[in-house]
Parts: sequence; structure tokens; C-alpha cells
Amino acid sequence: MASFVSLALHEGDSMTDTSKRPETHQKGPVRLKRDQMPDSTTDQRLLDSRGPTDWVHTDPWRVLRIQAEFVEGFGALSELGPAVSIFGSARTKPDDPMYEAGRQIAAKLCEQGYAIITGGGPGAMEAANRGASECGGVSVGLGIELPHEQGLNDWVDIGTNFRYFFVRKTMFVKYAQGYIVLPGGFGTMDELFEALTLAQTGKITSFPIVLFGTEYWGGLIDWLRSTMLADGKVGSHDIDMLHLTDDVDEAVSWFIEQDV
Repeated sequence: MASFVSLALHEGDSMTDTSKRPETHQKGPVRLKRDQMPDSTTDQRLLDSRGPTDWVHTDPWRVLRIQAEFVEGFGALSELGPAVSIFGSARTKPDDPMYEAGRQIAAKLCEQGYAIITGGGPGAMEAANRGASECGGVSVGLGIELPHEQGLNDWVDIGTNFRYFFVRKTMFVKYAQGYIVLPGGFGTMDELFEALTLAQTGKITSFPIVLFGTEYWGGLIDWLRSTMLADGKVGSHDIDMLHLTDDVDEAVSWFIEQDV
């Protein structure tokens, strides 16, 4: 799988209520508490505008930190084996049917020998990590430094925390055979369309993508066909890269059939 760099910020699925500020802050591999917690993230400081010469003293040196994150990520996942990245909203509650669906999908993929990779957070990510861990498989969480979220969920067995979104996003694609996408927000959409773009442009080749939840995703598929396709902006084969279903067994079996 080809690696890539994109500076697009995401995680619209994340809880951003400043009144619920966590007690700890994960800054890459470093945990901070109380007065040591920063008011901004590493990504934010990288992308914020500064004075006309400030970049000379800061940005070039950030390359070393970015390089280190790639090295850490590659080192943690290089022996992972076949894996699937499962995405979905951090806001999905344990009593939501999609939570149980995510757990079952992960467990069934685990039974077929796949490791499960998620963003390591709560909600749908926790459900997938839980399914993999309960199955006895490999449960991976790729965390990210965010101002108002705590660290990895308790079901993550291999966890890595990143400062930069674009490094983390590379790991999701590089070490997965494809995606299964549960209902989610901006972050989920970002991961979905990043993968579609890479597949459309040939940066990645065989990369099955399952959208789970016809009621949630059906409107998007309809819009892609009635607007994008109708206006000639994409081809029908581009949309056909997406498989839409409500059935756990179908999601798993279709993914495995496409992963050749």
C-alpha cells in the first residue's frame, strides 16, 4: 500500500465540548495532567499562521518530529499481518445498534485472521476494538492528540498515539487491506473519501470499502449517482468501489471476497 501525506484536519466525530475537558492529555507518547496540559495541539501549531520569519526557526525542525512519528508507526505495525481499518463515530453509544454491529463485524473478521485497526477512541472505535479483543485477535488503536479527548479505549492491545493527523492517516491505509465504515461524522467522511481518492488515482490497488448502514449512507450514495455521476465528475466504476449493506455477515464475506 502506498503511503501518503495529507494535511487535512478531521475528527468531526470527536467530542468538542470544552466543558468536558479531560483530566489527562496525550501528546504523542507523553501523558500530561493538570497545569501541564496545553491549550493547543501539535497539528494546530503546525498549521496556524505566524509572523513572516517564524517558520525559519520552527517548521524545518518539525520535519524531524514528523519523521520520528512515521518511524514509530511503521515500527509498531510492520509485523501486523492482514488487517482491516474500521471507522465510525466516537459518539456512538453502547446501546446503539451500530455499536453491537461494529463489535460483531470485528469479531467475525478476527475469526478469519484479520487484525482490527481503529482510531482507538470511544464509540464505534471502542466497539470494533472490543470485538477483536474478545475474539482473541489483534486489536490496534491509533490515537491522536486532541484538546478535549482522553486517550485510547480499554480494548486496545497495541496502541500508538500520534501528534499529526497525516501520519496517522498513512498508517490506516498502509497497514489495512481495506475499510469498513460505520455511521460517523466529519472524521469518518475524511477517512472514507481519502481512501476513495487514493483508489481512484491508483495510489492503492485492491482496497475494498464497505459502508455499513443503508439508512445512514444511502443518501450519500444516491447523491453521488444523481449529482456527481450525472454531471460527469466521476465514473460509475468509482462509485462501485463502495459496497452498502445492513448485514454483518454480508459485510464480512464481501470484504473477504474482494481482498484478493
